Order: sequence, then structure tokens, then C-alpha cells
Amino acid sequence: MTDFAYKPTLTGDLVVLRQLDEGDYDALKAAMDDPDVTRLTGSHGEIGEEQAREWMRTRKDQTDRLDLAIVDKASGAVVGEAVLNEWDPDNQCCNFRILIGPSGQGRGLGTEATRLIVGYGIEQLGLHRISLGVYAFNPRAQRAYEKAGFTTEGVLRDALLWNGEWFDEIVMSVLASEWIPSEV
Repeated sequence: MTDFAYKPTLTGDLVVLRQLDEGDYDALKAAMDDPDVTRLTGSHGEIGEEQAREWMRTRKDQTDRLDLAIVDKASGAVVGEAVLNEWDPDNQCCNFRILIGPSGQGRGLGTEATRLIVGYGIEQLGLHRISLGVYAFNPRAQRAYEKAGFTTEGVLRDALLWNGEWFDEIVMSVLASEWIPSEV
């Protein structure tokens, strides 16, 4: 039985994933204030500080999703978040999303964070399928997801309107039967 109520701490060589809380607000705000991060996540509009803090305060109480802060082991700084959400218990699947701020990019932190949370979802929670969407203008993320075991399934054409231009969203997934745990 999947239990998203439990919020684990997952430790790798480069990162620690731990429960997201209100104290992570400044680090995640700094990440989302970066124009490249905003574009890569397709985030339109801004969320007010109190609304964002309240959202972070309630992550520990969610029983249908897992929101974890990504902590860079080298510096001890929060550099992003890794999330399993959109849980479908009938089909034993969920969505995955990740956000890494500039200070955590290009060093393998995202790949390791992805492997840790996806491994937890498949090995500990018993999920059958984990999917994600990545915009076509982000090949670096696509490669990181492939390294973590994801396979391209298809394309959602013109899924994102950004600055007057349409972009495709690539749909990827990993199945429990394809998961290779030894690569963490």
C-alpha cells in the first residue's frame, strides 16, 4: 500500500532529500526568481510569499504526494525540490517533477535526486509507473531523466505558450519492471 503520509529522508553521494518545510522558502524563491528556472518549469505568474509559505507549511500533512527539499551535501544548502504528485492509487502511478536552482545545476545533483525519489517510489511505495513532462527546449533535463531510467513515450504538441511561442512537452516514464536499483 502506497503511503505518502510518511516523509522519508533519502541520502545519496551528492544530495540529501528531506521533508520540505517553510524554512526552505528563501532557497526555493531564489531558484524560482531565476528566469531560466521559470522558463524550464513553464511557470507563469507569481505566487505571493504568504501563499507560498502556507503551501510549504502544509507539505508534511499531505497523504497523496511527497514533496522533498534537495540539499547539496557539499554546501548544506537547499538547491531545489523533488516531488511525486498526481497520485493515482487505482493504477499505482504518479507524476514526478523537479526544480533545481542555478547553484545546484550542472553537477549531477538533479540526476541523483531523481534516482533517489523515483527509486523510493518504485522500491518502497510499490508504484508501477512514474511519469513526467519536460519541454522540448530542455535537452539537458531529458538526458538526466534518461540517465535516471525514464523512456520517452510521446509528445504533447504546443503544450506551452512562452513569450508568444509554442513549445512541445515530451512525456517520459519509467515502469517498475524497467527500474534498475543498482544505479543509484
